[in-house]
Amino acid sequence: MSGALEWATDGRAWPNRAASRFVEVGELRWHVQQMGSGPLLLLLHGTGASTHSWCDLMPLLARHFTCLAIDLPGHAFTRALNSPCVPQRHMSLGGMASAVAGLMAQERLAPVHVAGHSAGAALAAQLCLAEGLEARSIVSLNGAFFPLPGLQGMLFPSMARVMATNSLAPRLFAWKSSSPAAVRRLIAQTGSRLDARGEALYASLVRNPGHVAAALCMMANWDARSLAGRLRDLRQSLLLVVGDDDRIVSPAQSRRVRSMVSHAVIARIERCGHLAHEEEPERVAARLSDWCLAGEHARQPEVRH
Repeated sequence: MSGALEWATDGRAWPNRAASRFVEVGELRWHVQQMGSGPLLLLLHGTGASTHSWCDLMPLLARHFTCLAIDLPGHAFTRALNSPCVPQRHMSLGGMASAVAGLMAQERLAPVHVAGHSAGAALAAQLCLAEGLEARSIVSLNGAFFPLPGLQGMLFPSMARVMATNSLAPRLFAWKSSSPAAVRRLIAQTGSRLDARGEALYASLVRNPGHVAAALCMMANWDARSLAGRLRDLRQSLLLVVGDDDRIVSPAQSRRVRSMVSHAVIARIERCGHLAHEEEPERVAARLSDWCLAGEHARQPEVRH
């Protein structure tokens, strides 16, 4: 197993490869995918994922938007320029938002809309609240805006921190998770069901020690407590897309966000789990496009799709 994914080999059959480019900003070399035309829509994946997470959704959205998807620091093909590991200061919520804002500034990109999955939704909110991103709207896909509850919340970051600082842990995890059956079990734990191609793409990530190490480092350094206290200040229109069968982030989180952000709207995606946008890209694309293009701002009842 290599230490990191290599574009020349691992990227040969990467989804939407023709849309890919690489951008150097400070200490990082970013993998960026761009397609479509229209208002700029920034796509932020969750912990342990990559641009592949948008592979079916992005072409659908590109009918209406200029879609920009990035690999977050340390994930897939985004890495440090002069170090085997991305510095930890880029792996926290605040540090990652600052890094993404730096990429947007250098490339002179001003997203009109931001869609984030899981931790990517928290990152979208952080960009608007702390980095001054002047987007009109945020779409949260099973967004993880709050710390984990109870004992789990106290223990999990510490466990991730120990694993992230142990050079053998990512390799052991990658080795134990390399079989198709192990990958299938990991995906099943999210409440989602993916086809063989979707499973194979996640397999290419979880069997790579460099990618696993970045995911662990992100989990170890992630602290959403300050963000949770500022959500009431969010001025962007906010759509909370919720998979009814999500086993990672309880749908109750989105209801809690709606109680804090009066103009937020919940859209339920039935019979889908944490990876709803990968399971049902057509349904999610339709709801996201309708919301962003209509510029909805008023609070509405829950919508089922």
